[in-house]
Amino acid sequence: MNILAVGCHPDDLEIGCGGTLARYAQEGHRVTLCHVANGNMGHVILLPEELRRIRLEEAQRAGRLLGAAEVVTLDISDLAVDSNNPQTVRQMTELVRRVQPDVVITHPPEDYMKDHVEVSKLVFDASFSASVPHFPPETLGEPGPRVAKITPLYYMDTVAGVNFLPSEYVDISALIEIKLRALDCHQSQIKWLADHDGIDFLDFVRTASKFRGLQCGVAYAEGFRPCLTWPRLTTKRLLP
Repeated sequence: MNILAVGCHPDDLEIGCGGTLARYAQEGHRVTLCHVANGNMGHVILLPEELRRIRLEEAQRAGRLLGAAEVVTLDISDLAVDSNNPQTVRQMTELVRRVQPDVVITHPPEDYMKDHVEVSKLVFDASFSASVPHFPPETLGEPGPRVAKITPLYYMDTVAGVNFLPSEYVDISALIEIKLRALDCHQSQIKWLADHDGIDFLDFVRTASKFRGLQCGVAYAEGFRPCLTWPRLTTKRLLP
């Protein structure tokens, strides 16, 4: 299968579904990671352009550890993600058409900050728009696939699992260390959270994964909810 995972910032996928993505890759599926925002505002000392460069490099290293075939970015500044921006919608629509995903994973509609919520709406809208041959009209005649099927969409966990009740789980017990190693690639954030907020974020994420594991009877797990809209529902098990 082709898997498309879309996070807001360069470390969001590692936090929410890194073990699942690594498991997909190990099982032979093609995994594409996309982050919409470039993470340029995520530091107190580092200036945005320098941090943008650092975080793009961190994302590539993390993606390689997870076994992703490709890591892409829409390169939008933090706090500027707008699901109604025509250029952003077109970028995401074209990505969906190029990847031709069998399943899409992104943030839930209710999350802790605007950029995450906007990414959730963007992915929901663009993954439908990608099925419409005449959208956007200015791309008619361009090379590449004109449509993608409307695929099942899964929402990954929120940070610390706040206000998120999974209905499906993925056992990542054998992959927890890979998940954490990939997350550790994002040193600009790991170190900043330790220095600025006193948070050991690797332990934070390990604990959240252990909590989800307790809910479903394994050592470590990640939780998901399907998007319950027609025609995205299926009888197939698409999570690994």
